[in-house]
Amino acid sequence: MINLIKKFPDASILVIGDLMVDRYIMGKVRRISPEAPVPVVETTEENLLLGGAANVVNNILSLGGRVFVAGTVGRDEMGRVLIHELRERGVNTEGIIVEKDRPTTVKTRIIAHNQQVVRFDKEIKSDISPSTQSFILEYIKDCLPEIKAIILSDYCKGVITQELIKGLIEIAKPNGIFIAVDPKIGHFDYYKGVSFITPNINEASFGSGIEITDEETLNMAGETLLKKLKCEAVLITRGEGGMSLFEGSGKVTHIPTFARKVYDVTGAGDTVIATFTLCYSAGANMKESAIFANHAAGIVVGELGTAVVTAKDIIRSINSFASANHTSLKQKK
Repeated sequence: MINLIKKFPDASILVIGDLMVDRYIMGKVRRISPEAPVPVVETTEENLLLGGAANVVNNILSLGGRVFVAGTVGRDEMGRVLIHELRERGVNTEGIIVEKDRPTTVKTRIIAHNQQVVRFDKEIKSDISPSTQSFILEYIKDCLPEIKAIILSDYCKGVITQELIKGLIEIAKPNGIFIAVDPKIGHFDYYKGVSFITPNINEASFGSGIEITDEETLNMAGETLLKKLKCEAVLITRGEGGMSLFEGSGKVTHIPTFARKVYDVTGAGDTVIATFTLCYSAGANMKESAIFANHAAGIVVGELGTAVVTAKDIIRSINSFASANHTSLKQKK
């Protein structure tokens, strides 16, 4: 583990996708509105966090990796905040285009007494313009000498288009670049030819056309996705059921969850794909990368909001799990 983590700074990754700001408004509820049967939240705190593809970037940085980013923001205050936050973390933002007619995607969550009351989104979901797409493809070419992998963070907000992925594969695959995708329902036809994909249960059911209800249908869905997308591996995240890794060699690995508590699943998928891709780019095999990612996900779901993990967090989680298993085996003996 230590040797692998030491290689993280050399594993440069380009993240392409839907950049967002996650806005959290925290407060207390003491009364119901006289205007309608809804709670009145008295605001006590407000936080702005990196979300979507920006959260993938943040997770890679937190683990010690080097990262490039491409996407769009609006010519607005939240766009300026997002770019500022990335630059403060040392991220080169030359791959981010500011579009005047496209607002920065913002997800605002109202939280009272640790419970989400309501969420409202500001966004435009239409595909990016051909000129923006061309810019991103040119940026990929510029990054090729420095990167080992590309992550596509697809939130169906318009950045990840079928044409963009086709152009990306033509550029990256001949150069041996690993292409990982965090998918969304409705776009599975786009992903044919990528290296790796991390659907959750619902996404895997949709993408494979097989309703996953047990281990048999889970295995069928994983194998179907491998054949359909012609990718090297599929990692299906199963919430409290853990993860299942399907490799092109035919090997299947089911990994139990390492989460001690599930408090908030926001951003867990971002953490999974960031951790897996960074580990794999640093020299780990598929199974080792999946185990690292599973521990990372188990940590972030125990936090409120879009959280990130460090390499030390993951080592601590793995050691704790190993110690607990060792104690359990001794008791059984």
